[in-house]
Order: sequence, then structure tokens, then C-alpha cells
Amino acid sequence: MSLIKYLFALVFILATFQAEAGAALDVNTPGVQAIKLRMQARHGQLAAYYNSGAVGLNMDGTISLRDEASVPLAARRQLSALVEAENGDRERLYSEIANANGHPEWHNEIRRVFAPRWLNFAQRGWWMMSDRGWIQK
Repeated sequence: MSLIKYLFALVFILATFQAEAGAALDVNTPGVQAIKLRMQARHGQLAAYYNSGAVGLNMDGTISLRDEASVPLAARRQLSALVEAENGDRERLYSEIANANGHPEWHNEIRRVFAPRWLNFAQRGWWMMSDRGWIQK
């Protein structure tokens, strides 16, 4: 997924939740801005791993190392750190949006809305977890 498509997907996810929940998801707090910038930069590093199938998307909207054997040993530690950072920022994004709306209790609901959207915007050929195990989109 190109960076432009990634950014479009993130904006669409926010707009969809805003329409469904009545929440202002287009909040532009310094925290949201910082998280978005980190995620955009990291996506450029993760794209090759999505494309190769080394990294897949989970049903809860997180990502995980799917095929460790396909990653050279020297790159595994860095990839694990990228995956951990991405998942952490997704959680921080949900919290930041919920807090900016004055409803920190919305964190889990925001995560539930985002999860299927991350899967929907995955590129063809990327791996996704389903109730049947890993499948390619």
C-alpha cells in the first residue's frame, strides 16, 4: 500500500467512526499528529514485510510477525521492534482520540471500529488472520 493510500485509509477510518459514533475523530491534537507521523514513517518500513507475507494483520487490528523464517536473521529484531511500535501507536491513537473527545472509555469501541477497517484497506496479497487462520486477501 502506498503512503498516499495508507493516509487515505486512516482518514476514511476516522471519518467512518465519526459518522457512526458521533465522535470527533478528526481531532488534531499534538498527540494525534505525533502518532500519525510515526505511523506514516513506519509504514514505509513495514510495506515490504506486508508484501512478502512476513507480517500480517490480526482480526483485532494489530499486526504480527506471521512468517519469521522469511525474514533474514539480522533483520528479525528490527522487524519485531517495528511491529511492537506499530501496535503501540495504534493503541495510543485510539486513546488519544477518545481522550480528545472527553470519553476515555471509548478506547475499546474505537479499536473495534478501526479493526475491520485496517483489514479492509489491506492490499491484495497481504496476509490477514481470519477465524480459519491466516488467509491472503
